[in-house]
Amino acid sequence: MVSPEGINWTIRQSAADNDWWSVCYAEDKGLFVAVASSGTGNRVMTSPDGINWTIRQSAADNDWWSVCYAEDKGQFVAVASSGTGNRVMTSPDGINWTIRKSAADNKWRSVCYAESKGLFVAVAYKGTANRVMTSPDGITWTARQSAADINDWNSVCYAKNKDLFVSVAFSGKADHVMTSPDGINWTLRQAPSGNAWASVCYAEEKKLFVAVAWAGPGTRVMTSSDSINWTARQPAANNDWTYVFYAENENLFVAVASSGTDNRVMTSPDGINWTIRKSAADNNWNSICYAENKGIFAAVSRSGRGDRVMTSP
Repeated sequence: MVSPEGINWTIRQSAADNDWWSVCYAEDKGLFVAVASSGTGNRVMTSPDGINWTIRQSAADNDWWSVCYAEDKGQFVAVASSGTGNRVMTSPDGINWTIRKSAADNKWRSVCYAESKGLFVAVAYKGTANRVMTSPDGITWTARQSAADINDWNSVCYAKNKDLFVSVAFSGKADHVMTSPDGINWTLRQAPSGNAWASVCYAEEKKLFVAVAWAGPGTRVMTSSDSINWTARQPAANNDWTYVFYAENENLFVAVASSGTDNRVMTSPDGINWTIRKSAADNNWNSICYAENKGIFAAVSRSGRGDRVMTSP
């Protein structure tokens, strides 16, 4: 019997011991792409299978925090927290990257793409009245006003069947969530706790948003069916959860963490009930993605010696 994906993890050799912060998968290209905040001229790596990785030249040695892929545009887009007027880079193949002018020199932490709108949206950790930027093509960016400048916006996702962008923040009082129907006009929402919310994702078939927290008391998970009313949930362990992802054809939420002992993964079929899983190594796992046509999860880390990738199954 083959174990379900997301439960058993195997360590893989990373292309370099960079601080890998984000990974995504392009199904039409059959390619995983990861970006890093460290390294000299090599802050990108790619893989056709999640196992064998090749280093690539980044467009600049910025602190690249997030990467996404727009299939209908054939475009990878990455955003950075450092750089002067150049905190975006794009690539048609994950190998050749071109620097782009960012809308502002903010600490951009997350970028997502809404295919139904043909729109990229990025959110920032710092900035004054411009902690959001949008782009129709990943090349030309426009600054937008976030719902609050005192919040450190850390993650953004898009819910197609709700026609809604949702972002969560590391900071704020109880208003760690903001939503937008168009990526331009944002409204603050109340979270159930003032945790340091690190990541948010959406499960379309379940019509459910799930967010995980890097810090806070026992309820380091929250869920919402409408993005307005959120419910605190108990994680499988009080680890520093950094990223959450939903794999539709696995019917599974998977979260990774940067702390914990042999337990830096947790899974859930519903976003409410979580089970701890043994991670392949006690690295600082930062991001995870899923290749549906390969049936494989891949996660990347900012720590470890030659082993900053793990895959499942």
